[in-house]
Amino acid sequence: MTTLTVVPLTMPGVHFNDENPLPRFRDDPAHRHVAVHESLPALKHHLLGHECGTRVLPYRMQDNYTRQRVPITYDSVVLENDILKATFMPILGGRLLSLFHKPSNRELLNRNPVFQPANLAIRNAWFSGGIEWNVSQFGHTFATCSPVYAATITGSDGEPGLRLYEFERCKKLCWQIDFYLPPGSPWLIAHTRVANPNDTETSMYWWSNTAVDERPDVRVLAPSRNVIYTDLREKEHQFGFGPMPHLTTFNHQDASYSTHAGAASEYFFQPDNVEMPWETALGADGSGFIEASTARLQYRKMFCWGTHSGGQHWQEFLSPGGKPYLEIQAGLAPTQLHGLMMPAQTDWHWTQIFGLFRGDASLVHHADWDTAWQYVDTTLKAHISVAQLAHIDAQYAQRADLPPTRILQHGSSWGALETMRRAAQHEAPLSPAFVFPSERMGAEQHKWLTLLTDGTLPAPAPTDVPGEWMVQREWFDLLAHSPHTAHNWYALLHLGVMRREHFDHAGAIAAWQASLALQPNAWAWRNLARMALERHDHTHALTCYANAWAVQPHILEVAQEYIELLCRTNQYAHALAIYDTLPNDIQHNGRVLIMRCRIAIALGDLDTAERLLQREYAVIREGETELSDLWFALWYQRTAPNTPLTDAQKATVRQQHPPPAHLDFRMIIN
Repeated sequence: MTTLTVVPLTMPGVHFNDENPLPRFRDDPAHRHVAVHESLPALKHHLLGHECGTRVLPYRMQDNYTRQRVPITYDSVVLENDILKATFMPILGGRLLSLFHKPSNRELLNRNPVFQPANLAIRNAWFSGGIEWNVSQFGHTFATCSPVYAATITGSDGEPGLRLYEFERCKKLCWQIDFYLPPGSPWLIAHTRVANPNDTETSMYWWSNTAVDERPDVRVLAPSRNVIYTDLREKEHQFGFGPMPHLTTFNHQDASYSTHAGAASEYFFQPDNVEMPWETALGADGSGFIEASTARLQYRKMFCWGTHSGGQHWQEFLSPGGKPYLEIQAGLAPTQLHGLMMPAQTDWHWTQIFGLFRGDASLVHHADWDTAWQYVDTTLKAHISVAQLAHIDAQYAQRADLPPTRILQHGSSWGALETMRRAAQHEAPLSPAFVFPSERMGAEQHKWLTLLTDGTLPAPAPTDVPGEWMVQREWFDLLAHSPHTAHNWYALLHLGVMRREHFDHAGAIAAWQASLALQPNAWAWRNLARMALERHDHTHALTCYANAWAVQPHILEVAQEYIELLCRTNQYAHALAIYDTLPNDIQHNGRVLIMRCRIAIALGDLDTAERLLQREYAVIREGETELSDLWFALWYQRTAPNTPLTDAQKATVRQQHPPPAHLDFRMIIN
C-alpha cells in the first residue's frame, strides 16, 4: 500500500536572517559569453549563453546567514510504498532529501545530515544533498531555500500522491511536479509540467540535480559516447566536445569515475535522439541509483568537486559530518549554459523515474565504454520499456490539471496575487492544478493589490525596508501609467527598479532622481551608485554611497557595498573609518569582516589580519578565492614587507604557506 504523511524531522540547521533589501540588477547584456574549443560542433553553438546572464529580480538575495547550527524541526512529507520511502522538504524548495530502498535497507541518495546554506545559488543560499528541482533561470533555482506549495493528489488507482508547485515570478511561469509511488512500484515517478500561460515567449531552464555518494568505485554512465565538457582549469571556462571515457580535463583518465578528477569538473552527456535518456551512478557491485525520463528531458550531466584540498573542503563545508557526493543531473538543453525558448501559451510535460539498479559488475565497469552503457541500457529496458514509460507519462499527463485535494505546505502568496490580476485584467485563468489561496496574501501582496484596485502604491516611511520588488511587465505598466506615481517617492523608487530590469537605464536614473527630489532616501541613492558602477564611474558611485550613508547610516547591505568600493579604489583608511562607526552586529557580519581583513593587510596590520583569518566564514561564493587570496597576501607581506614580489617569488610563498583547510575554497590549485 502507498501512504503519504507529514513527519516532523529534526536536524542541525541554520535560521535565515532578513533577506537583503537591495535589488540585485540583472546583467546587461542578458546573454553570457561562453568560450568554446574548436572541438565543439557548430550545431552545439546554437543559443549558447542565451539569456544566461545573472538575473535575480523580483526576488531578493538570501545572503544573511551563519554557520551557527541549532536543532530545527521541519515538516517533511513522506511518500512510501513497500519498496521505496521518499522524504521531501517542501519548506526548502521541495528538495527530495532521501530515497530509501527498503528491501536492501539502502539510501539511494547522498543525504545531507544538516541544513547548512552556502553561497552557490541565484539568490546566494543553497545546500547540498538529495534531488533539487531547478526551473526558469540559469543557476540553482530561486526557491531552492524557500517554501513551495505541497499538496495531496490521487493516483490512477486511488493511491495518494504528492504535488509540489509554485508561481515563478521572474518569468511568470507555473510549475508542478506530481509524484506517484503506486503499490509495489520499484520506481518513484515524477511527472513534471511547466506552464507558460502568457502571450509572449520566454527563456526557460530545467535541471533536476541528484546528489549521490562519491567513492572511488562509483561509475557514472549514460547512453551516449559524446560529451560537452567544461574545462574548469582556466579562469574563463571553455566548452569542448569529446568522447567518453578519457577526457583531457581528467588528465586523460577514465572520467566516468569522478575521483579521477583532480580539480572540480563537469561534463554533459549528449544523448541526442535517445527515446528514454537515463543516467546512473553504480558501485563496485554493479548496483546503485538510476534515473530515466521521457525524451523531452534529453540531456545529462556529471559534476564533482575534485580530490584537491579546495574540493574536499567544499564537500565538508556543505555537508559537515556527511559523505562526499557527486551530482548526476538531467536537463532540457545540451548544457546549463545553452538557452532555451518556450513559446507563448505552452505547457511542457515530461516524466522521470528514480530507483535502484542492479547489474553485472564486470559489465558495468567494463573497460569498453559502449559495452558498459549499452549493457545498462538493455538491462534498464528489461525492467521498464520505452513504451511503458510513455504510457505512464500519458496516464499522469491526463491528471495534471486536476486540482489537489489538500494543501500540506503553503508556498509564497504571489500566485494568489497573479490569479487576482489575471481576473481583473480579463486574462485566461491559470490551470486548476495551481491553487493559490487568496486568504494567505500578506502585506506585500496587498500593497500591490492596492495598485491594481486603487491605482496607487502605498508608501512606507523612507527609513523602512522597501519590501519585495516587482518587475513583471503588467505591474510595470500599472505603475508607470498611474497618475499618482509622479507624486510618490516610493512608487518612483520601484518604477526605477522596473525600468532598470527592462534595460531602460536613463529612465531608471530619472525615476530615482525624482524619488529623491520628493523624499531623500538611502535606497534611491544606493541604486544610483550601482548605475554609476555599471558606467565604471567610481567617483560618482562613492558620492552616491556617501549620500545614502548620510541619509540613513548603518544599513548592513549598504555598508558592505560602500566599504567594498572604498577598498576597490584603495581608500583603505576611509574604509576603516566607516567600519569603526558600524554597530557591533554589522562589524561582525562575515562579509564585512572579510573586507576588514583586506583593510588590515593594506594598512600593514598583519596581526589583525591573521586573527580574522582564523575564523570560518559562511559567505564565500562558488569559484571565489577571496580567503585564500587574503592568506597569500598576508604571507607576501610577512615575507617581504612593502616590497613587490615577482611571480616566481609569490609561487614559492604559496608553496611554503598553503592556506589552512578552512580558508581553501579554490576550484583549482595553481
